[in-house]
Amino acid sequence: MPVRIVGATHRAAHPSQVTESPEVRAALNWFSRNLNWINDQQVRITEVPAPPFQESARADLVKSLLADCGLEVSIDKTGNVIGELPGANDKEIVMLTAHLDTVFPPGTEVKVRRDGDRLNAPGISDNGTGLAGLISLARAIHEAGIKPRRTILFVADVGEEGEGNLRGMRALVDAYRSQLKAAVVLDGSGTDHVTTKALASRRLEVLITGPGGHSWSDFGMPNPINALVRGSIRFINTKVPSNPRTTFNLGQIEGGTSVNSIPYEAKLKVDIRSESEDELTKLESALRESVTAGVRDEMESSRDRSKGKLEWKIDVLGTRPGGELAAGSQLFAALRAADDYVGNQSRVERSSTDANIPLAAGIEAISIGAGGTGGGAHSLQEWYDPTGRELGLKRAFLTLIGVSGLAEEKSK
Repeated sequence: MPVRIVGATHRAAHPSQVTESPEVRAALNWFSRNLNWINDQQVRITEVPAPPFQESARADLVKSLLADCGLEVSIDKTGNVIGELPGANDKEIVMLTAHLDTVFPPGTEVKVRRDGDRLNAPGISDNGTGLAGLISLARAIHEAGIKPRRTILFVADVGEEGEGNLRGMRALVDAYRSQLKAAVVLDGSGTDHVTTKALASRRLEVLITGPGGHSWSDFGMPNPINALVRGSIRFINTKVPSNPRTTFNLGQIEGGTSVNSIPYEAKLKVDIRSESEDELTKLESALRESVTAGVRDEMESSRDRSKGKLEWKIDVLGTRPGGELAAGSQLFAALRAADDYVGNQSRVERSSTDANIPLAAGIEAISIGAGGTGGGAHSLQEWYDPTGRELGLKRAFLTLIGVSGLAEEKSK
C-alpha cells in the first residue's frame, strides 16, 4: 500500500535553500577533499569479514568509526550499530542505513586488491560502498557542525542478505516505529536508480527424509535425492508471468553422505519473487504440489518399501513484504531535488532491500546507491570503481538533509 505522507509540520527542504547554510556548503566540499580517506575506509571495512549471522567484528569497527564522528553509538540486541545525532525535534527520527553483512561464507578471502583506481574483493561494492557512504555522511555532517531539525540515526544493520530475513531492519522499525518518519538505505554503488517499490519475496527450504541405506544391498529403496530431483524438474517447468514479473531460483541443494550410500535426507532452498502477492502465493503452491508429486513418484517406482517411506516438509526461511512509496511523498521530493541539484538523472525501480520493511509499515523509505560504479555483486570477482563517488555522496547527503531539515538558529 502507498505510504502515508508525513504531516504538514515539516516540508522537505530544497537543496537551493539548505545550501545557503555555510555548514551545508562545508559538508558538500568535505566529500571532494576527502575521497582518498573514504576509499581507505571502504577497504578497511571490506577486509573485516561479515558472513551471514556473523557480523559482530565488522559491527565493532563501524561502531568505532561512527564514534569518531562525534555520535553517541550503541549496538542493539539484534546486532545493529546505531549512532545518534540529536535533532531539535527529538520526537521525529530519520534513519540513514547500510547493511553490514555479505553473502560470503566464513573463510572467504576478502583482502582487497587494487588495480589502478579499481578495488577488487568479495563484498567491496555490496555493501562496502554503502557502509563507506554511511561513515562519510556522518563524518561530513560532524566536521561541518550541522544541527538537524529531526534526529538522525546512522545505522549499520544486520541480516539484509540471504536468510537474514531483514532482521536488523525489522528490529529497527519495531523499536522506532512511532517516531520514524523516513529511512534512506545505502545499498551498493551507482546513482542511476532509486528503489521506491518493495519487491515481495519468500525463501523456502524443502526437506525430504527417508531410511537411507547401501547403494548395492538396498537398491530400490526410496531415495530422497531422487524424489527431490523429480519434484524439482516439475517445479522448474512452472510457467510464470512476465507481467507482473515473477521469478524463482533453486539456490542450494544438499544431501547424502557418500557416493555409495542411499541418502537419508535431501534439502533444497528456493527463492521466489513477484510484483504480485497473488502470484507469489501461486508459485509457493506450485512448489508444494511439485514436491508432493516428486515424493509420490519416487515411492511408486521404488522396489523395496519395507524399510520405510519418504517424509517431506517445506519451511519458510524468510519473507519480505511488498510496499510502495507515494510519488508525492516528502522523501521522494527530497531525492528528486537532490538529483536536480547535482545534475543527476535516476530511474525508479522495484527491488528487494532493507527498505521493504519500513515501506510495508507505511513509513517513507527509499534505497539508493552510494556513488561510483561496481560489478560482480555476490561473486568472488566483485569490484568497485570510486570514480564519481562524490556525486553519489552529495546526492545522499542532500536527500538526508532535505528530509531531516536544519535546526533553526536561536536568537541571540
